Amino acid sequence: MSIQYKTIKELSIMLKNNDISNKELITETYSLIKSNSHLNAFITLNEDDAIKKAEDLDKNISSASLAGIPIAQKDLFCTKDLRTTCGSNMLSNFIPPYSATVIENLENAGCISIGKTNMDEFAMGSSNETSFFGNVVNPWGNDLVPGGSSGGSAAAVAAGIVPAATGTDTGGSIRQPASLCGITGLKPTYGRISRWGMIAFASSLDQAGPMARTAEDCAIMLNEMCSHDTKDTTSLDEEIPDFTSDLSTSIKGLKIGIVKEFDLSMLDTNVVKVFEESKKHYESLGAEFVEISLPNISLSVPTYYVVAPAECSSNLSRFDGVKFGKRCEDPKNLEDLYIRSRSEGFGDEVKRRILIGSYVLSAGFYDAYYKKAQQVRRLIKNDFDSAFDKVDVIMSPTTRGAAFSAGSKGDDPIQMYLEDLFTIPANLAGLPALSIPNGMVDNKPIGLQLIGNFLQESKLLQVAHNFQISTDWHLKTPNGEINK
Repeated sequence: MSIQYKTIKELSIMLKNNDISNKELITETYSLIKSNSHLNAFITLNEDDAIKKAEDLDKNISSASLAGIPIAQKDLFCTKDLRTTCGSNMLSNFIPPYSATVIENLENAGCISIGKTNMDEFAMGSSNETSFFGNVVNPWGNDLVPGGSSGGSAAAVAAGIVPAATGTDTGGSIRQPASLCGITGLKPTYGRISRWGMIAFASSLDQAGPMARTAEDCAIMLNEMCSHDTKDTTSLDEEIPDFTSDLSTSIKGLKIGIVKEFDLSMLDTNVVKVFEESKKHYESLGAEFVEISLPNISLSVPTYYVVAPAECSSNLSRFDGVKFGKRCEDPKNLEDLYIRSRSEGFGDEVKRRILIGSYVLSAGFYDAYYKKAQQVRRLIKNDFDSAFDKVDVIMSPTTRGAAFSAGSKGDDPIQMYLEDLFTIPANLAGLPALSIPNGMVDNKPIGLQLIGNFLQESKLLQVAHNFQISTDWHLKTPNGEINK
């Protein structure tokens, strides 16, 4: 029996029933990686260690929730003794002496980390075309981007190589690739999952989350990924529920908000058609739609592209060629060491954002740009607070369209930035949001975004699960078959 396209739940049952051994499962996973090597979804593999862990599990059966399950880890989570690059030449030789809290949590739950997935350099990109290690290919078409920055994770799940993967979301980097690759991806509430050991892009926006085929699998992952972590000052000390407990509860009477400021007429007519069909489906499940207003939502993208580069500029200042990371050869002096190490270590998009960030933080411009952007961010958060007085969740398309061709937007950074039009607001407000497959446009998957109130991941997963148990969009695979 093939493991390809199997969910966490299905693989766990197979292992429990001895339909497959842990070693066989991991060995077949690596076979799938090799047969899908053209996707370039992985940067570093963990094969020897993974097989050893699988053999140990065959000898010592574990009841842990993720025992034996192969999970792909995005390559910006530190993994002890396993290279962590952030998709950058700057960290191409970095082997961390410790693992991120997220990785520890998942491995303590029994999962087997099979390797590190490719990504946009330092998580800066919406197409996975900025990685030092080459572009990731979308399993739905060799000329298509998988989205970014968690494109390698999305591609690995979409191709059925692994049932789930970790991702991070700063402005849409879980949800956008989930949409373009036809899988489910969740960005939790800011602070719900520890950021310790997660190499920072923009510290007030970054959040780790699960990527899987189904909302149910995301819930299983989230149960283990969440924890209060004293090593992370932004980690929330809040009760962590069982995110799987209410998945099947009816959503009859649920109020879903539609944002009047989102002008869908600007989108492809097929995207709008799919969105309207999704609304009708939710109505058939008993949900009610309510028009809401987010007056400042149009300022989300410009606000984000002030705040995020500013924090990026600050965070990446540590990569100077001195303590770790790439160091240029034969520097003439300290200044030459700094300039050449950073020039050679960073790619064009990272350099662009560092420059923008340094500018908005500079004397004379701080008040005009960074301070103003933070004030607008507060207004956006207030708008969401008011909206959630009237509705339970908010719904929109995840992306403006389906996956686009590689190289088609690389010369126009603005067009690339606009790919995150619908996803950025949730990050600015620190709210949970997810994307689920809800249709096809030109034989390519697209996603539906659901945004929840603070700490309402259970509600989002419930709403998503109800959709998935009554549709089959999440079951469609790139080979044209429905995996039931």
